[in-house]
Amino acid sequence: MGSDRLKDLREEIDALDRELLRLLSLRAQKALEIGNIKKERGLPLYIPHREREVLERILSFNNGPFPSQALRVVFREVISACLSLQHPLRVAYLGPEGTYTHQAGLDYFGSSMEFISTPFVEGIFQAVERGQTHYGVVPFENSTEGVVSATLDLFFFSPVKIAGEIYLPVSHHLLCLSGQRRDVVRIYSHPQATAQCKKWLSLQMPGIPVVDVSSTAEAAARAAHDPQSAAIASRAASLLYGLKVAEEGIEDVKENYTRFLVLGMEEVPPTGRDKTSVIFSAAHEAGALCGILSLFAQEGINLTKIESRPSRQKPWDYLFYVDFEGHTEEDRVKRALEGLRERALAWKVLGSYPRFLKKGEDG
Repeated sequence: MGSDRLKDLREEIDALDRELLRLLSLRAQKALEIGNIKKERGLPLYIPHREREVLERILSFNNGPFPSQALRVVFREVISACLSLQHPLRVAYLGPEGTYTHQAGLDYFGSSMEFISTPFVEGIFQAVERGQTHYGVVPFENSTEGVVSATLDLFFFSPVKIAGEIYLPVSHHLLCLSGQRRDVVRIYSHPQATAQCKKWLSLQMPGIPVVDVSSTAEAAARAAHDPQSAAIASRAASLLYGLKVAEEGIEDVKENYTRFLVLGMEEVPPTGRDKTSVIFSAAHEAGALCGILSLFAQEGINLTKIESRPSRQKPWDYLFYVDFEGHTEEDRVKRALEGLRERALAWKVLGSYPRFLKKGEDG
């Protein structure tokens, strides 16, 4: 009796799988038709906020038992595959394959895009500026170590826009060929990853030199060719480069997140839950910075980040990077930016884009 019911259920699942395939093919056909219309009208093929709207609407319909997080992953891949049929989008990321930036790109765009590995952050900006890729993904800040200065410094002189953001939980592992810490005489990693693990390294690997490289994936690639070396990198990197995990979760702070920015050349229309980023310089006089920041307070605009960086134009001259809630098409934001234009020595809007919804937040 039980075996007959098991057989019946398996047959029902097989039928459902065939129906899913039929519906997926039908969806792909409709996506191709939309792509043709967009090409005829000269419209952009990919609109990031439209994808987010689709995902959020689908999640709002979900009553279980299929888990919402898995549903998000499934439909992101469905959307990614349909987009690739219209026209493959090229996305530059800080490579090689297996970096956290690569993972952030996969999480944001899905795996059906054409991902272009770039060894330096500058190269990602240039690829987007020159039209070699449609988008780029760059690391911007870490929840424990702060801003990635190499990224921030490029924004003021680049025409690229911020089109989106991703927050990726980051867990670092010590990887080597043998999987044994005692075999390790040197460690490779990116300086940001090393900084996030400095307490663990000082206590558990004292005296072992750490060599800076351009990415955690490059660290894994080097360790894969040297039995006396280890890398601080992700679990995904261990699989890609044939390494074993000698120690897992070696980051000093377990709630460790990195914020990545999506770069593009087009303005992103408002979604109702947006963030805007600006960069400006202020006069060297008492109250200048306070006066500029008060413009946002007067309009009831919430600032979510402020960061200062040397301008590199002259000694002790600084640029200020600010994130705030809202979109440049909102009247209150327009008024605040008009005040910024009048008071700042130089200023630039880096983009308005959908705010990333962290776990537990509503859309």
